[in-house]
Amino acid sequence: MLVHPWDAAVEEEWQDWLYDGRDFGQFIAPGRDRDLPVVVPTHFLYDGDTTIRLHLARPNPVWVAVGERPRALLTVIGDYVYIPAAWNAEDDGTPEEGVPTSYYGTVQLACDVRIIDDPAAKAEILNRQLVHFEPPESERLPVAADDRLLSGIRGLELTVTGVVAKFKVGGNRSPETRDRIADRLDRRRGPLDLSAREIMLRRGGSRPNTA
Repeated sequence: MLVHPWDAAVEEEWQDWLYDGRDFGQFIAPGRDRDLPVVVPTHFLYDGDTTIRLHLARPNPVWVAVGERPRALLTVIGDYVYIPAAWNAEDDGTPEEGVPTSYYGTVQLACDVRIIDDPAAKAEILNRQLVHFEPPESERLPVAADDRLLSGIRGLELTVTGVVAKFKVGGNRSPETRDRIADRLDRRRGPLDLSAREIMLRRGGSRPNTA
């Protein structure tokens, strides 16, 4: 992944971003001597440091790849928005000369992988996920080690060994251009416009979110 100096994220920034509600990504297991890796979209739990936990169905083809080589990449993408050409025009140019682009945040985590088959350990992963994902009023009971459903899943514990993180939010543009784009994101208010705007302003914009 190309990361320009103005897009690079320091550890504290990407850790906070990932821990703050980013809990769905793609688990990519390269295996060994394969034409293509196995890619699994999945929810996960990140502990804010170096550990990620998740579970997958036992019939999933990913287990063969992980068995070949216990390494994987977890990639997470969020706060992605389209920036129209006119928005991104140079300060001294015209809208017709603008170049469209995308803003987004992404973290790619290289990990050592440990498969978890112990029923009590799998139950612990599921209970952590229930606490995280279920609404407070949920009536779902905690999962016990003897729950029959555990036989249909396997757990995964990922230990992060390397990270590439990028926040592409116009860091190479002038403050005036960034403020203009921030205003237009605020007015457009698409599904992820305000969260992308917040990242952009935090990374160098001059005005706070007025929403």
